[in-house]
Amino acid sequence: MTDHPTNSLDDVVHQRVRLGILAIAQQARQVEFGFLRTTLQLTAGNLGQHLTVLEKAELIQIEKGYEGKRPRTWVTLTPAGQTALRDEIAHLKLLIQQVEAASPAER
Repeated sequence: MTDHPTNSLDDVVHQRVRLGILAIAQQARQVEFGFLRTTLQLTAGNLGQHLTVLEKAELIQIEKGYEGKRPRTWVTLTPAGQTALRDEIAHLKLLIQQVEAASPAER
């Protein structure tokens, strides 16, 4: 019996909010904290905690600066983050294929 695809899911990446952060950062190349907070419907504190987890795992890079006089925080996906996201999606695709193959035929 082969290893089940769920055994390969990364707990850091797979969590819903963190997966969303990685996906948005991958699409945007660089994304602003406020955009992530609004898009993912999170509080600033909750988003901050998830960003800390991803930053400690070296999946994102956080840059703080100013836009005019307003402080800003930007998030960028690291090469390791790109790989982790790509791997997670590949494992999810395998899982979907297995589920669809095992589903009874529609009547």
